[in-house]
Amino acid sequence: MSKRIHVTIPDYVYEGLERRADKQGRPIASLASFVLEVALLEAQKRGELPPDPEKPK
Repeated sequence: MSKRIHVTIPDYVYEGLERRADKQGRPIASLASFVLEVALLEAQKRGELPPDPEKPK
């Protein structure tokens, strides 16, 4: 199940996401979700977070 959150980000971060999302042809929200997921997976690989047993494959 997906959850929604509200975040406030600096203008330059939004603009960077917007450029990348436009280049990839996807919505900004989808790109932001993907970027967050990748960051969490990388933190798990570095041992900064325990593995998530419920992550879908």
